[in-house]
Amino acid sequence: MTADDLVSLRRDLHRKPEPAWREFYTTARIVEELESRVDLDELHVGPDAIAGDHRLAVPDDAELTAWYERARAAGTDGAILERLEGGYTGAVAVLEKGDGPTVGLRVDIDGLPREESDDADHLPAAEGFRSENDGAMHACGHDAHATIGIGVIERIAESEFSGTLKVFFQPAEEVIGGGKSMAKSEHVEDVDALLAVHIGLDHPTGEVVAGVDGFLAVSHLEATFTGEPAHAGGHPERGRNAVQAMATAVQNLYGIPRHSDGATRINAGVVEGGSAANIVPEEARIVAEVRGETTELMEYVRSNARQVLRSAAEMHGCDLEIDLGAEAPSATSDEELVSIVADVAAGINGVDSVLERDELGGSEDATFLMCEVQQNGGAAAYVGVGTDHPGGHHTSTFDVDEPSIGHGIDVLTGAIERIGTNRT
Repeated sequence: MTADDLVSLRRDLHRKPEPAWREFYTTARIVEELESRVDLDELHVGPDAIAGDHRLAVPDDAELTAWYERARAAGTDGAILERLEGGYTGAVAVLEKGDGPTVGLRVDIDGLPREESDDADHLPAAEGFRSENDGAMHACGHDAHATIGIGVIERIAESEFSGTLKVFFQPAEEVIGGGKSMAKSEHVEDVDALLAVHIGLDHPTGEVVAGVDGFLAVSHLEATFTGEPAHAGGHPERGRNAVQAMATAVQNLYGIPRHSDGATRINAGVVEGGSAANIVPEEARIVAEVRGETTELMEYVRSNARQVLRSAAEMHGCDLEIDLGAEAPSATSDEELVSIVADVAAGINGVDSVLERDELGGSEDATFLMCEVQQNGGAAAYVGVGTDHPGGHHTSTFDVDEPSIGHGIDVLTGAIERIGTNRT
């Protein structure tokens, strides 16, 4: 795959961003590229690539159907598309190259539900590859990640690597929804070493972080308060005010004590309820997330949050329903792999700065795969590949400095070859 091929593929994926579990066109395009470029030993698509019972944060059927039909209208291969119906997206490509370790590479593929800038100085707009899907864009570089995954497996196919390579094209990272489904699939069970990759992360083009740490464990939850409506002027005493319960809960959620073992976070990101100024509101809800420097710290905050919610509901005589949503654990990159990646990166043309480790300070569901491999006795590391981006991650002007795609392929290919040699 030439540099021009890489740019062309990345730009095609950028034009067709799809949010979590709606990556129909994206998955099909990845499958087409793999089948045309590499003589794979196995290619698992859609429900064969994931443990479907472990999907998290799956949108409703109407949303899935709308994006499925959009992919069909875009000319997606019908035979591949049918295999993805119901939002079972993603793929696992397997290349067997003789005796040696099984090495995994995880790349995520979903976009974000936000509108992309159409400013003249925004490169995708200026050069004609801005998102064609209204209200969605690749604002975090996952189009580049998918391209890197394809480039790596093609390079490994032509290399002297000895072992088995599995590339996990993971859906639904942005909602922390797809990592668990891949981690719990049969495809992870025999992985001896896993690399995950992310582009950017506020590191410039030419810089590589060999091991990213500082993942905050995260859990989403939704609380629905149900009370009793009443006329707010005539008989307010007959009502049970769900908004009062919600407001009490929000105030007290932010009062959960910090923990001496490390950082914790909580955020009530959505609060809503009521129907009119003169009606005691009978329903209100909170959509919140909790985070912790470790999985245990996240669970500490979540436990306290549930107690706060229950107490607020009881105080105001409301019923309460709590639904736990997507979650991801914390993880640490193993020194064995960090050392390999750092050594390889130092010799890559175009890489002028190598950091052994850095802190993410956020959450990522690649940690599910990392933890699964580590619990099975293997090693894992999360690699950062710098890219100059004019807007920050998740902003409407985010873009990828395309030469960094080649840097990522070179570093990861070299590291995988070295792992094969070291672990044979």
